[in-house]
Amino acid sequence: MSTLPAGYRTVVVPPERIEELRTVDQLAFAVAPDPEVDQLLPFPVPHDRLMAVESADGTYAAVHGSYDLVMPVPGGQVACAGLTWVGVRPDERRRGLLRAMITTHLERSLGRGEPVSALFAAEAPIYGRFGYGSASDQVRLTVPRGAALRPVAGSEGLTVRLERVDPARHAELVEDLYVRAGAGRPGWVPRATPVLRAYTVGDPPSRRAGFEPLLLATVLDGDDVRAVALFARKGSWGEDGPDAVVKVREASALDPASTHRLWSFLLDLDLTATVETPPLAVDDPLLHLLVDLRPARRRLTDNLWVRLLDVPTALAARRYAGPADVVLEVTDTLLPENAGRWRLVVDADGAAELSRADADADVALDVRELGALYLGGRSAAAMGGAGLVLGDRAALDRLTTTFASPLAPVCPFMF
Repeated sequence: MSTLPAGYRTVVVPPERIEELRTVDQLAFAVAPDPEVDQLLPFPVPHDRLMAVESADGTYAAVHGSYDLVMPVPGGQVACAGLTWVGVRPDERRRGLLRAMITTHLERSLGRGEPVSALFAAEAPIYGRFGYGSASDQVRLTVPRGAALRPVAGSEGLTVRLERVDPARHAELVEDLYVRAGAGRPGWVPRATPVLRAYTVGDPPSRRAGFEPLLLATVLDGDDVRAVALFARKGSWGEDGPDAVVKVREASALDPASTHRLWSFLLDLDLTATVETPPLAVDDPLLHLLVDLRPARRRLTDNLWVRLLDVPTALAARRYAGPADVVLEVTDTLLPENAGRWRLVVDADGAAELSRADADADVALDVRELGALYLGGRSAAAMGGAGLVLGDRAALDRLTTTFASPLAPVCPFMF
């Protein structure tokens, strides 16, 4: 575990010092203050989950917070501390403050009974050294207007309604479709509080960057809402005519027909040239529906990073692809109670039991790689090929199959 340098201490941020926390975050991320956003949207992180490292003169040198989340995992769900708002002032770097904050976060999360933590990494090299593993990927597409989709039965009978977003009317609708559309997909974290749902549909003018006010497209089967999309266009005219950009913030659909109808509408708006998608799972239906995926520019990046805080509780919270009996030897330098050999026994229904083991390990890995495997989107065999997970090929193949998820994990809600 890490300790703070002399003269520093860790404190809970009281409501009256939120602006100082914002300032530290703005300095860390080179973001300009935006009073309009602060006025229109309430602060999203619960105050009792906001922490700061305070220097000897009483000012904040570093800050972090976390969300109280419930993260879907294969066959179940688990309480998850969503680490966020992590920042160190540029003039306070290289003093061990980040390590001290992360260890404080891990300890407090465990104290609240949260066996898992997750985050989105602003810089990929940072969080692996604290035991977070890259557990899922996302893909963003830039698709030419008019890109053809393969036909889907029932799509033609659905209608589309377009309107300006009204946060008071639409926040709950958007969240309802989002949750239902992601049912069964690991990592698809609901936005559990009214504040987070308000951020989803929030549209401060200062953040539009030349785009129109936010729009809502609703796909209907009679009066039944089957899909929604939040999007906006940025008008532009080139030498050959209009070439506006459509930027889709979020798209949720409940079945193949509504998925097809929604994207048919978004990909064929007048006066536009390209459509930019939100973060999609690497197996998202749109990638299968496009007749020709080649003209769509694709950018693959990491999505959720996962850290197991309580290994036996976390592993028992999910279901597995089939019976297994494997001994894992886990290393964890920050939380030594996770370290050692664990016997993972999975029954015919995919339920697991964890216990301490004296037998020789079948597979040896760090808690970082265990976090990467946790949502079912990574291969133990592939990581074994890189020397990150140790074991013979048969054991690594079995572990890959045991941890696999039918759907690729992703979290479109980037907290």
